[in-house]
Amino acid sequence: MTNEQETISGGEIRTSRILSALGPGLTTGASDDDPSGIATYSQVGAQFGYGLGWTLVLSLPLMAAIQEISARIGRVSGHGIAGNLNRYYPRSILYVIVALLCAANTINIGADLGAMGAALKLLIGGPSLLYVVLFGVASLLAEIFIQYARYEPILKWLTFSLFAYVATLFAVEIPWGHLMGYLFLPSISFDPGYITSIIAVLGTTISPYLFFWQAEEEVEAVEEKDGENPLIDDPKSARREFSRIRLDTIVGMLFSNVVALAIVLTTAATLHAHGIVNIETSAQAAEALRPIAGPFAFVIFAAGIIGTGLLAVPVLAGSAAYAVGEAMRWPTGLARKPGEAKAFYGVVAFSTLVGVALNFSSIDPIKALFWSAVINGIVAVPVMVMMMLMTKRPEIMGDFPLPHGLRLLGWLATLVMAATVAGLFITWGE
Repeated sequence: MTNEQETISGGEIRTSRILSALGPGLTTGASDDDPSGIATYSQVGAQFGYGLGWTLVLSLPLMAAIQEISARIGRVSGHGIAGNLNRYYPRSILYVIVALLCAANTINIGADLGAMGAALKLLIGGPSLLYVVLFGVASLLAEIFIQYARYEPILKWLTFSLFAYVATLFAVEIPWGHLMGYLFLPSISFDPGYITSIIAVLGTTISPYLFFWQAEEEVEAVEEKDGENPLIDDPKSARREFSRIRLDTIVGMLFSNVVALAIVLTTAATLHAHGIVNIETSAQAAEALRPIAGPFAFVIFAAGIIGTGLLAVPVLAGSAAYAVGEAMRWPTGLARKPGEAKAFYGVVAFSTLVGVALNFSSIDPIKALFWSAVINGIVAVPVMVMMMLMTKRPEIMGDFPLPHGLRLLGWLATLVMAATVAGLFITWGE
């Protein structure tokens, strides 16, 4: 083998190792940019232009820290967030958090399915409600009947659908020379709409279902592999696993925020620049782009809504099922066959089908989406507080307390989320 061939082979091996290390963190970060999130970022870009781009720079280290902490809890203890709440904390806290999580996730599923149906209608015409049913049933069947070892790579590959939003940047004109000022020198306004939008962005990027999902996927990975044990029972693997978790989480959260920023920039450069400042849904944003940015940007934006929805709906339903399953101490896990975890898959089915049904009700989807974000923001604070307290318990973390820097970022993220909730209530009072 020549030196050139050896170099190429070595590069391929390193690339393969990096790709194999990406899993729960990557899919968690990508699912954060679901159709509901796309609607939020589109509204922010349309209403404020580039002025709130700094929120996505600020939230990146905070969300990366709290997601790494959730992953560490799952990998070290062998139990997810709900499982550890069940074992070491009052049932009242557990049940309230799980109930609120399931309510928010189910509403979010309904909003995402509705956005996917509307996007497909924009692309090919036809009845959007029929598409909602088809997307819901397809997601449900895939999650229940495709073996997890095959389903997990599907979720990973679906993350590439988010590159659609990066691609739209090449179809619009961005003032790159002035952009750095918007990203790193925030302008602060105490206008209620401005404060509410900051809350919306932070509440969208740091959501409790992401904590539950990433922790549970770490547990799932241990149970799926022969010879793997929680780090509390296998301390010699800690350095390797913590390095993998950090790489996976940083890449996933960076990917998530780059995509979110691309959506803000695209809508700022097109919709805001042309005086379109009121965008309420992701499909509406795609439709508004067509006459301004052309059919290329429109098609990519609309198709991306469908791809992200196909990724996010299983994550939302799965995280709810994990939480309920661990709270009730049922057999849980997507690696289990349906007959081995009937109640777990029952929650997956219930959440998905109720989400479908919400699109046939008289409930205003925009209000439903708003209340989902409100519940997520409110639930995130106690969940984050409990997670930070968990990391101090030797029964959960064994000999692996958090590094000081990570602990500081975790508490900072918790304080920022608490401030956003306080700001939300202050805004309501005005």
